[in-house]
Formats: sequence, C-alpha cells, structure tokens
Amino acid sequence: MNDIRKISVGPDYKSGAMHYIVGQEVLNRSYVIHLIKYESNSQSIIIYIQKDDEVMRWKEFNHSIPMSIEYNINF
Repeated sequence: MNDIRKISVGPDYKSGAMHYIVGQEVLNRSYVIHLIKYESNSQSIIIYIQKDDEVMRWKEFNHSIPMSIEYNINF
C-alpha cells in the first residue's frame, strides 16, 4: 500500500486546483489533514482530518474529477 502525501484536485494544476497535503492546517487552523486514502470500493480519494484525538472523514473526491496524486517516497 502506498501512502498518499498530496492530492491536487481541479483541471489546472498551477492555477485552478485545490491542493491538500498531509499535515496541512485547515478550517481556520483548527484541524490538520491526518490521512489521504484511496478507497477501492468507491474508487475515490478520502481526506481525513484530526483535532486533538478525534479523526473524522472530511472530503471525498471520485474518479470523475481531474486530480493529481503524489505519494511518499521512502528510500
């Protein structure tokens, strides 16, 4: 299983995409992106956020939306 580090959602990577990175602060800096996961059953990408000890599902993008995925590379 590959760890997803970053996902960019939108038609134009440089100027029209939203970028989500594990560890990024979101929602007025009250949450942090905890995990970005590919869900094979629904063929979608799911973003989980964390505040203190609570982790919750935040966003889901299906395969019909243009996206770019970056994986962690561990040498």
